[in-house]
Amino acid sequence: MTAEASGEAPAATRCGFVALIGAPNVGKSTLVNALVGAKVTIVSRKVQTTRALIRGIVIENNAQIILVDTPGIFLPKRRLDRAMVSTAWSGAHDADLVCVLIDAKAGIDEEAEAILTKVASVNHEKILVINKVDLVQREKLLALAQAANERMAFAKTFMIAAISGDGVDDLRQTLAEMVPPGPFLYPEDQMSDAPMRQLAAEITREKIYRKLHQELPYQSTVETDKWEERKDKSVRIEQTIFVERESQRKIVLGAGGATIKSIGADSRKEIGEILGVPVHLFLFVKVRENWGDDPDRYREMGLEFPRE
Repeated sequence: MTAEASGEAPAATRCGFVALIGAPNVGKSTLVNALVGAKVTIVSRKVQTTRALIRGIVIENNAQIILVDTPGIFLPKRRLDRAMVSTAWSGAHDADLVCVLIDAKAGIDEEAEAILTKVASVNHEKILVINKVDLVQREKLLALAQAANERMAFAKTFMIAAISGDGVDDLRQTLAEMVPPGPFLYPEDQMSDAPMRQLAAEITREKIYRKLHQELPYQSTVETDKWEERKDKSVRIEQTIFVERESQRKIVLGAGGATIKSIGADSRKEIGEILGVPVHLFLFVKVRENWGDDPDRYREMGLEFPRE
């Protein structure tokens, strides 16, 4: 029986943005996927892979939690680095709540120390999330939680293992209780506000990093050029992988095209699982010199182009 049928007033809805802030490889993307219950952001062993504010959307009871998976905070060196760090902090300031993630094994290292110092200027309630607790003894975890809370007044502290989901349900429930009252901003069946074309490009980029994480630098990107929904319900996708030098193009292609075929097969399988329909994926590799200095590429990735 619904609340209306029983004469009871429906529960008031809540909705808010929750920014996840932390150093590279602390597990932000894995946590987003665990909270949402499906894969919505790129997860890679390489650091600095999340470039744009890709949001995961969680429905918990009467609340909609919009997760802002910001780029990892690190010491910026190149123009792209500066854009990513700037985007991360703007995500924190624009959110309703901020989750500060700390790697249980790394503890409060130089990167975590810098984040704790800067996040103090964010005027929202802050939640401490210590991730990868399965790798550390309980005594060390308690000492780490105490040290972080002495640095700043966290509203709550959670100890989780995002990769296994341990502790994630409690965090999800608390976020639902803490986001402000308000109507839902997204349809209830929507997992992410990242367009499918962008998500498909992110998936292919992840496969490139998985396959070539030692050979290929960060100066590579993927763009979805064509997306055709066919009469047989299948989808035909064309994507271009851009690299900066001919030597990098040869690495992506591999001997006899073997590497790009493998990348394409892995990406096609995952995109097909998300769409629930057969996918025909065609990958091309092109050299685009100095794409890291092209403002149009930044806009396509949802980043603001740093002028300096």
